[in-house]
Amino acid sequence: METVSGNLASALRIEPGITAIIGSGGKSTLLKTLGLELMRAGGRVLLCTTTHMLPVAGVPWDGSNRRLDAAPWKPGASHVPGCTCEACAGLARGGICQAGVLDPETGKLSAPAEPLGGLAQRFDYVLAEADGSKRLPLKAHAAWEPVIPAGTANVIWLVGASGLSKPINEAVHRPELFCERCGCELTDTATPERVARVLNAEMQALGLITARVMLNQVDTLSDPTMADRFEAALDRPVVATSLQG
Repeated sequence: METVSGNLASALRIEPGITAIIGSGGKSTLLKTLGLELMRAGGRVLLCTTTHMLPVAGVPWDGSNRRLDAAPWKPGASHVPGCTCEACAGLARGGICQAGVLDPETGKLSAPAEPLGGLAQRFDYVLAEADGSKRLPLKAHAAWEPVIPAGTANVIWLVGASGLSKPINEAVHRPELFCERCGCELTDTATPERVARVLNAEMQALGLITARVMLNQVDTLSDPTMADRFEAALDRPVVATSLQG
């Protein structure tokens, strides 16, 4: 198993174009981490969602439901007087912003008004959070999920290690579907093998066998061998990390 603490874009082999981030256990944090990393490497980066998400803290927001300007926000362009976000602190080389239609009642962004395929023509990287998990570390996908845009270049499937060894009905979003796919009960433990079984079943059903899997929150594991057990049961390479934020 490859464990990384930096250079995630390289470890996940992120190519220019649209990247869909799905799964559970830190999607918004990964979205921001990858966005800032690609920006510092000189990329023009857009963060967004195909469903709903809270705005990403510290990243300038276009603030509209109109077409975005051709150029993303760059450091030095005032968007909030006195802002101390990482981009404004001068750590950027490229440009970054986030876009979407804000719901004033929920405070969440929905998908940008402009199709992501069009945005991908004007940004080097469009990073999209493409499903929800109710802030739980593990999940099973419903029939309408994930919402992956046409022409997506990369799919990153995130799994929260903090859910391993916990009861399924406590750690899993849509636990009934999870149990259906791995043949267990709601009160059973979410073992690495069961989580891998659900992922393999969903990858086959969704046609996402080329998705790259990242196991986040590995610093929470009381038994570090669970990460290796997960990779062995999944039978594919897994990138392991512990994102901060």
